[in-house]
Amino acid sequence: MPETSAPEKLSSFRLAGWSAERLDQIEQALSGWVACPTAAPAPAGLGDAMRYAVLDGGKRLRPLLVMAACEAVGGNPQAALRAACAVELIHAYSLVHDDMPCMDNDVLRRGKPTVHVKFGEAQALLAGDALQALAFEFLTPDDGSVDAATQAGLCRMLASAAGFQGMAGGQAIDLASIGLPLNSAQLHEMHRLKTGALLQASVMMGASCGPASTAVRKALHDYGAAIGLAFQVVDDILDVTADSATLGKTAGKDAAQDKPTFVSLMGLQASKDYAQQLLARALEGVDRLETGGLENTEALRALADMLVNRHH
Repeated sequence: MPETSAPEKLSSFRLAGWSAERLDQIEQALSGWVACPTAAPAPAGLGDAMRYAVLDGGKRLRPLLVMAACEAVGGNPQAALRAACAVELIHAYSLVHDDMPCMDNDVLRRGKPTVHVKFGEAQALLAGDALQALAFEFLTPDDGSVDAATQAGLCRMLASAAGFQGMAGGQAIDLASIGLPLNSAQLHEMHRLKTGALLQASVMMGASCGPASTAVRKALHDYGAAIGLAFQVVDDILDVTADSATLGKTAGKDAAQDKPTFVSLMGLQASKDYAQQLLARALEGVDRLETGGLENTEALRALADMLVNRHH
């Protein structure tokens, strides 16, 4: 039989099936590891708030990126699963804190009341703190499944992406920019930190679960940077084009709070065009991986397409 062509290989890949299998692994791990009432209970109702923040909701895009990158480089699946769950805990904690009255003061997240609405502000604050700490426990198992050097590298990448050089720094800029005009460079920098850093770290953490040459890491770095920015551009588009029921969170809140966005700066159609340009940039990174001899790249390609062309 003739060798399957590249387009045929892509068309034969089904993201839904690939994602369902990985999501089942991720959900089982999160359910068993996050303040499990029978295995690792948390006191005074804290576990209930933690589990409410993490389970039964969310696209799990960041964990899927970890696993896709790990598979592309032929990495350790146990390390990838722990990294995937750790990234999701950091993302969940950030949402809990961002939704609080001192931040964005939102009442709807993932189609249900936000954690502070459900459990109160103090419990929400503690739940976020506990989830952040638990993420690093996930990355440092003592059962020999992940070597010490990989553990240290994963911890460093996640800490950098979550801290002042990443998500927290971007949120600080965001809060300081309400009502202020930002130019393109300033808006890009804010979202490179606030949203892009953790998405890019998800890709690079997956790559760090296995052997990856300098060229492979550079291609994945560029892929992660492109999708990290594209995610925010699409988020800004959906904030003005979709309703709250579709999004699972409050629609139109950026405009209501007078926050600078790509849509407010560039316009709606230009933002849509820019998202497609970023998708092309991400796919160029995947092309470089394939040119370099990596074969298991279909999930990375499909995730980038899904991320940019999503409707919620």
